[in-house]
Amino acid sequence: MKGTSRQAAAFTPLQTLVRSTGGRQLPLPPRLSRLYGDFRLPRPRSGLYVYSNFVSTLDGVVSLQVKGHSGGGDISGFSAQDRMVMGLLRAAADAVIIGSGTLAADPDHLWTPEVICPEFKDDYRQLDLAMRKPSVALNVIVSAAGSLNLRLPVFSSGNVPAMIITTARGAKRLLKHKLPDSLRVHAIRRGAGEIPAHEILEIVGQNIVGKRVLVEGGPRLLGTFYKERLLDEQFLSLAPQLSGREIGDARMSLVMGETFAPSDSLWGKLIDARVGRRLLFLRYAFA
Repeated sequence: MKGTSRQAAAFTPLQTLVRSTGGRQLPLPPRLSRLYGDFRLPRPRSGLYVYSNFVSTLDGVVSLQVKGHSGGGDISGFSAQDRMVMGLLRAAADAVIIGSGTLAADPDHLWTPEVICPEFKDDYRQLDLAMRKPSVALNVIVSAAGSLNLRLPVFSSGNVPAMIITTARGAKRLLKHKLPDSLRVHAIRRGAGEIPAHEILEIVGQNIVGKRVLVEGGPRLLGTFYKERLLDEQFLSLAPQLSGREIGDARMSLVMGETFAPSDSLWGKLIDARVGRRLLFLRYAFA
């Protein structure tokens, strides 16, 4: 009984401070609607709508980069509300993009709503049906080197459609192995180096029916999307935790590998804010 009470308390409704009024209201099932409230996302007539979701400490750390503690759970305090929101954003997406570093930090994961928040598996499926989504979101892994273990669940389970976007050199390495039936490999026209965000989106757009793309990381991959001004919105769960850094520390902030201020400052506009039991759920528009 105590466990049931704790679980019920963990999924208390978010309190809305600022509500987004643009875009289409998604047909949330009753339980999700009660917990999250009104949820709207733009549906562009052309191109893709690209949004990202991260959880951060007060001092801007999104990954502790400590073995066994590199994921977002240590940042959010393993918040049930954060998992619920992550599941909601995945359920709304037609593709979820991650980098090889994110995969390495959580190799057994599938980027689906029911994996991150199994308590609402049926609710997420109801939302998919109401949105008339044709399939589970495509899981896209970006890896320039192509040094990936194709036996990992995201590639081999058959539970999600998966795609690797890599370079010509990376594809050559991957194609030495037998590819699982649910996996596609796409190589861009370069031998090595960083894969531009616009090329990632071009390939993804050709392989999905819908237009909503969720970028879940990591910070270096997200940096390329900001650099090319291709991110429409940033969802950010702010945890009341201080991480701290040593000089030369490997702990990662929201964006790595790119700088903007002061010469090329990139400002967002707060369009939505909600309060959870411990976390603050923020949403910024960059388009």
